[in-house]
This record gives sequence, structure tokens and C-alpha cells, in this order.
Amino acid sequence: MPVAALPLTHLLLALAVVAVWGTNFVVIKQALTELPPLAFAALRFTFALLPAVFFLPRPKVPWRHLAAYGVLIGAGQFGLLYIAMNGEISPGLASLVVQVQVFFTIGLAMAATGERVRLFQIAALTLATAGIGVILAHSDRTTTPLGLALVILAAMGWAGGNHVAKLSGRVNMLAYVVWASLFSVPPLVAMSLVLEGWPAVSAALVKASPAAWAAVAWQSAGNTLFGYAAWGWLLARHPAATITPMALLVPVFGMGASALLLGEAMPIWKIAAASLVMAGLALNILWPIVAARRLPPPAA
Repeated sequence: MPVAALPLTHLLLALAVVAVWGTNFVVIKQALTELPPLAFAALRFTFALLPAVFFLPRPKVPWRHLAAYGVLIGAGQFGLLYIAMNGEISPGLASLVVQVQVFFTIGLAMAATGERVRLFQIAALTLATAGIGVILAHSDRTTTPLGLALVILAAMGWAGGNHVAKLSGRVNMLAYVVWASLFSVPPLVAMSLVLEGWPAVSAALVKASPAAWAAVAWQSAGNTLFGYAAWGWLLARHPAATITPMALLVPVFGMGASALLLGEAMPIWKIAAASLVMAGLALNILWPIVAARRLPPPAA
């Protein structure tokens, strides 16, 4: 089913999800002006867990899957991402670079199945790597090599979480994320106390403005609960090949929102880097879809 065949309400819902996920990077950046990054991440998963865990039944998956997912996504993806966005990388570029999780996710899946790398995947990875190289070549005070490395590590954490979720089979992804948050909170709290210190965390919590708490609520309710629930609802009703490519719009919303709301500069090199990374992601996601449509129909 092509994207154009989506009912208008379903198309608008998909656009709403990718808009929330993309503009969320601006929300993160604003909250980090008041909250330490690891404490902020711990709050995000605390409110994703509570009170939803009392209303959603635990998915019928092994506890080790929930634990691995919670640690990889909580501490691995968002803990590192928030640290990076705390002055080491701009929101627009963070929204772009973290999407390389696609390549790590595919790599883990191929390692598990023994599948060989295909030519289009090499070409896609080459394009994306070239885009990352352009960003690295233009490192400055807004985007440092450390920030770039941390976001790539965050993408690896995301990919690891995707792999664990895949091993868990078909589950209610909203309930899965909520129950996995039980294992995201403790390592984030521990890391925050060790690296940021209770005096700094407690002072930030006392002084946090309503806008900061709204950002925490948006991270938990809007980005996590609404995003996963709506995306899962769409995937349950339409082929993955119809819905998944729309995730390519996340960096578009991310970079656009950062430019419009935060005044992030968009020089030619940044647009070129984004074009290379997006081209790599698009090739990797869309090539199998196009190739499948060009195959002759099976014989009667």
C-alpha cells in the first residue's frame, strides 16, 4: 500500500508522531538549561513508568528482555544523548546523527542471522558516513567531536534496544516501554548522583521552572507514551513499508524546529551533511521496497 493510500486521519497521525519526535530535540535543549542531563533523563523515565505501569499489564516477555531494553534505551540512548546535547552538539544535528541507529540495527540483525551485506547497504552506509565526516570536519563550539561521538554511541544504544525488542516478538510496544522504564530509572539515578552530585541535582529540582517540568512531562507523555502508542497503532493497521519511511521526516522536523525556534544556523555544509545522511537512510529504507515492487508476480 503506498503512502498516498493512507486515510487522511492516519496520515495526519503519522505526521503528528514524527513532528513530536523531531521537535522534541528543541524541548530537550531548552530543558537542559535548567536540569542536569542525567537527572533529566531519570525524570523522563520515572514519569513514563508512573502511573502507567499500574494500568498496563506486563508484556509476556522475559524480565531480562525488559531489563536489557530499559538499560540500553534509558542509559545508553537517552542518557548519552542528553549529555551530548548539554553543550556538545546542536539539536538539529543531534536529531540527524542519531538516525544512524538504522545502520547499527541492521548490522545487529545481520550478525544474528548470518545475512550478507548487500551492495545497496554499502552504498547507503557510505553516503551516511560521508555526511558524518562533513559534520566532523566542521566541528566548532556548537558541535564538538565529543558530542558527535556521544550521539553515535546513543544511536548504538538505540539499535541495541531495537534488537532486544525484536527478540521479544510481537508485543504491545507501549506496555513494553513502560515496564522497561522500571530498569531505565535506577542506572540513570545512580549515574546522576555519581557524575552530577546530589547538591547540583537537588538545587536544579528546587529551582526548575514550570517550563522545565512541562518539558519533562512532554518527554514522558508526548514523546514516549503518545509517540509509541500511535506509531504502534499505525503499524498494526498498515504495512511497515508504508509507515516506516515516514520516520525519515524526523530530522527534517528536528533541524527545522531548531532553526526556527532556537536560531540554529544552517550553513551550506550542514545542509550538505544532512543531505548525505538522509540520502543514505532513504536508500537503505526505500531500496528494498522499490525492489520488491519490481519483482514479477508469482506464477499461478
